[in-house]
Amino acid sequence: MAKLTPYIFSEDARSQAAFYTEALGGEVLSVMTFEDGPDQNPEYKDKVMHLSFKAAGILFYMSDSFKPIERGNGLALTLEFSTEEEAYAAFDKLAEGGKVIDALKKQFWGAHFGQLEDKYGMSWQVVTEMEMPEPS
Repeated sequence: MAKLTPYIFSEDARSQAAFYTEALGGEVLSVMTFEDGPDQNPEYKDKVMHLSFKAAGILFYMSDSFKPIERGNGLALTLEFSTEEEAYAAFDKLAEGGKVIDALKKQFWGAHFGQLEDKYGMSWQVVTEMEMPEPS
């Protein structure tokens, strides 16, 4: 069985991870810079080689990118919450400095759903668990 872990390439992994852990509740677990590696290039010594953090109960990996980050529309990170309160809190915090694509609201299929692009250009979908109709 496999486990999926999002790996985010960033222009500033430390700042981006701090934003996500603040917005979603969590903590940075580890940071390894290129200075920690075997081939220490002084030009890259403070760049993040690998960072791990946990937010919203999910493990994420990150690193600083050596090439310009080009955002596309081929991927969205989706967070599903069990309560509306959690979903709205996360959505509002992730949207700070970013752009709301579709406001978080109740949808016809019985869940709350919203889309945004955060200030780092990452696409997020925030949803609540679907309400199941009461048996008749």
